Amino acid sequence: MVHHVLVAPDKFKGSLTAAEVCSRVSAGLGVPTVELPVADGGDGTVDAAVACGFERITIEVTGPTGARVPASYAWQAGTAVVELSEASGLRRLPGGLEPLTATSYGTGELVADAVRRGAGRVVLGLGGSACTDGGAGMAQALGARLLDAGGDDLPPGGAALRNLARIDLSGFLDVSGVEFVVASDVDNPLLGPHGAAAVYGPQKGAGPADVETLEAALSRLAAVATATHGLMGAVEHDGVPRTMGVAGAPGAGAAGGVGFAALAFLHAELRPGIDYLLGLLGFGELVEGASLVITGEGSLDEQSLRGKAPVGVAQAAARAGVPVVAVCGRRTLTDAELKDAGIEAAYALTDLEPDPARCMAQAGPLLERLAARLAADRRLEGSA
Repeated sequence: MVHHVLVAPDKFKGSLTAAEVCSRVSAGLGVPTVELPVADGGDGTVDAAVACGFERITIEVTGPTGARVPASYAWQAGTAVVELSEASGLRRLPGGLEPLTATSYGTGELVADAVRRGAGRVVLGLGGSACTDGGAGMAQALGARLLDAGGDDLPPGGAALRNLARIDLSGFLDVSGVEFVVASDVDNPLLGPHGAAAVYGPQKGAGPADVETLEAALSRLAAVATATHGLMGAVEHDGVPRTMGVAGAPGAGAAGGVGFAALAFLHAELRPGIDYLLGLLGFGELVEGASLVITGEGSLDEQSLRGKAPVGVAQAAARAGVPVVAVCGRRTLTDAELKDAGIEAAYALTDLEPDPARCMAQAGPLLERLAARLAADRRLEGSA
């Protein structure tokens, strides 16, 4: 007997939110479902938390180019879920990319608001960042002063960090007693060929010369912070203490180096994004009694295998002994790759409509049809 199907997808980027995917899949299945919109720490994390019962708190903050923008975080019983892309993401750029001057200041304003509201735990979802400033803007919003040799405050952006001489934390917001968790599956260090500037700078508009500038600037930030604040102690990654410079810690390069600032100034713990958020949103309780889990995202591809939501859901479901299938807009993964990831089968909108533009425009109705096909194939109770 079917108890329920747990529908736990990420968003279909550009067409449906995770909550909308849940609704359309449930409508098409025609069987009892429990809906759990999920996210991996990137764009849509706040929406997923709100859909799961968190309150949305919206304030006006500084966007990546300095313009004031409305941004939200999720709140429940003293836990705040702050999504960097809400305040400092690529989607907040009013015009072109600004690789040298974009700032994470607005993310710090969201964190500060949550702390002042009384948060005992702040979960930082890092993804979709527009900036490569090493989290300097976030730190400044929390009260840090980043000063040049003349004692003047540095302007926004990563490039300005080349002139950093001193960091003054005397006015830093009191975050004692607040637990900070970075939910991200990025394991890049801050510096070097696998670091924030080299790997992610080009995605934010940085040319080769810009990457060199940003690498030098982030190196300066790391050197000054290490010299003045003793950042050579143990950091924790996925529950494992590691003794190293914070700049070299896995995840320090996340979101243009915001991971570094979270470690250095907030003493955050790094946790795998999707695993941590599934726990926060109650996946373990909801999967009990499920006969099937349906997950998915817009594109099931190579990136999905690198800690994205569908694979995280599949791994969590496997631990509960529940089979998993996926829905998506399109897929490039083979059946063997899917099975290796714990997904028995995948249903793509392009199976019904080969035109990608139509798939995007008609994603909702197509997804309902796809879910009905899935229900028939799996012989789910109540399917046609």
